[in-house]
Amino acid sequence: MKNSVHGIHHLTAIAGEAQENLNFYAGVMGMRLVKKSVNQDVPDTYHLFYADGAGTPGTDLTFFPWPSMGPGRLGTGLIVEVPFAVPKGSLKYWRERFDKMGVKYGAVETRFNETTLPFKDPHGLQLALVETDDQREFVPWEKSAVLPEHQLRGMHSVRLWERRLSPTAETLTECMGFSLLGTENGWSRYIVDGGGSGKFIEVKELPQENRGRWGTGAVHHVAWRMKDSEEEMAMREIIFNDGLFPTEQIDRFWFKSVYFREPGEVLFELATDGPGFDRDENMERLGEQLILPPWLEPHRALIEAALPSLEMPRTET
Repeated sequence: MKNSVHGIHHLTAIAGEAQENLNFYAGVMGMRLVKKSVNQDVPDTYHLFYADGAGTPGTDLTFFPWPSMGPGRLGTGLIVEVPFAVPKGSLKYWRERFDKMGVKYGAVETRFNETTLPFKDPHGLQLALVETDDQREFVPWEKSAVLPEHQLRGMHSVRLWERRLSPTAETLTECMGFSLLGTENGWSRYIVDGGGSGKFIEVKELPQENRGRWGTGAVHHVAWRMKDSEEEMAMREIIFNDGLFPTEQIDRFWFKSVYFREPGEVLFELATDGPGFDRDENMERLGEQLILPPWLEPHRALIEAALPSLEMPRTET
C-alpha cells in the first residue's frame, strides 16, 4: 500500500491577547479547551488547544498567543484560511449566533458544491464554516454553548496560496498520498486517504502575489495525521528522499512530531494520533489546569509567573 497521511491532525495559528482568544473559541465557537499548556520551544507563551469533547485528532485548532507580534500578512507560502465542517443545515443557526454575538461574516459562497460561510476571528484569522454530510470522528462537548447538532466537527480542509503550484502538487501526490480531485476558480482540491471532510487540501497558484508573513491572525502550520511512530518515520524518510529537510522526530508528549517545509515554504507537520490529550489529565477535566510536559515541570514556578491569568468564559447554552 502506498504510504499516505490520513487527513488533518491539527492546525496551529498565532493569536493576539490570550483571554480574547479563549473567549472567542470556547465562548462563541463552543469548542472545548482540551489542553492549556505552553509553547514547548518558547515556554513563556501559552499553547491553547481547542477541539471537540474528547480532543479527537482532526478537530484540534491550537494557538500561540503573541499579542506583541504585528499582524500577519496574507500571501504565498502560507495557509490563508481554516474551514471548519458543520452539519448540513447549520449555517442559519450560526448566522443567527454571529449576529447575536457581534461576529462579522461574509456572504454565503458555494465552493466545490459545498455551502460555505467565511468569517474572521477577533485577531484577523480567516475562517469558514462548510456544511457537509460527511461522517467525522467527533465527540460532542456537553458543556458547549453551541447545541450538539451544530457544533464544529473539526477542520474540513486547509487552503494555501503558492507562487507555483507544481512543486507543491508533486510533494502532495508523490510523497504524501494525495490525488487531485478537481479545480474551481483557480483552486486545486486534493484528497487523501479516500477523501471526505478533514481530508482535503486546496491550493491556489498566484505567481504575482507577495510572500505571506507570520503574525497575529496567521496560520503557523498544519499537521497531518499519522497512525503511529513507525508510520511517521517511514513518511519522514520519503520526505527526506524527496530533497526536503524534515526535522528529527520530536516528542510533544501528547503526540510525536516531524516538521518540514513543503516546496512552497508552508510549514507542515506529521503528527501521530496518540498517545492523546488524556495521557496526563482525566478526560472529564481536560483544559482546567496548566499542564506542562515532564521536562518543563521543574520550571513551573517561573513559567506560571510569566503567563497572564485566564478565566474560562461562560459556556452554557
